[in-house]
Amino acid sequence: MNVKQGSTTFLKVIIFLIGIAVFALCIFWLPEIAIKDAKVHPDTAYFLIPFIVCAYGFSITFSVALYQAFKLLTYIEMNNAFSELSLKSLKVIKKCAFTVIFLILLGIVSLKVLVKVTGDDAAGPISLCLMGILATSIIAAIISVLQKPLKNFLDKK
Repeated sequence: MNVKQGSTTFLKVIIFLIGIAVFALCIFWLPEIAIKDAKVHPDTAYFLIPFIVCAYGFSITFSVALYQAFKLLTYIEMNNAFSELSLKSLKVIKKCAFTVIFLILLGIVSLKVLVKVTGDDAAGPISLCLMGILATSIIAAIISVLQKPLKNFLDKK
């Protein structure tokens, strides 16, 4: 096993473990939290629906991006890093990043509506959402930077 294959295998294992964590979050943790919050605040339980939709949409989109990253690492292992398949995977990952940003913004809007109804302070959750948008924007920018030379290389072929 050479260094490149060892590092891609390590990254694949990390992606797989992150995927398992996201799956466990969707199956076990999110429904449990929603049920507990609905019991504690029955008057605003209907506001959980947009948050759950955003959370599951985020999880599905994130899982698709993880799968595409896994495929990209497989292409790199097979010395197909400069191929149309790699470019397609990068495009899907970038679309997933923009979808995640949209879902986070939708969550912020839902949170602002909930704040108007309850009168609570939402500065903490909104700042966390904005940090998530920043991190996702950085990932989208990196993917865009990786796409350009790959596309130029494939156009020259």
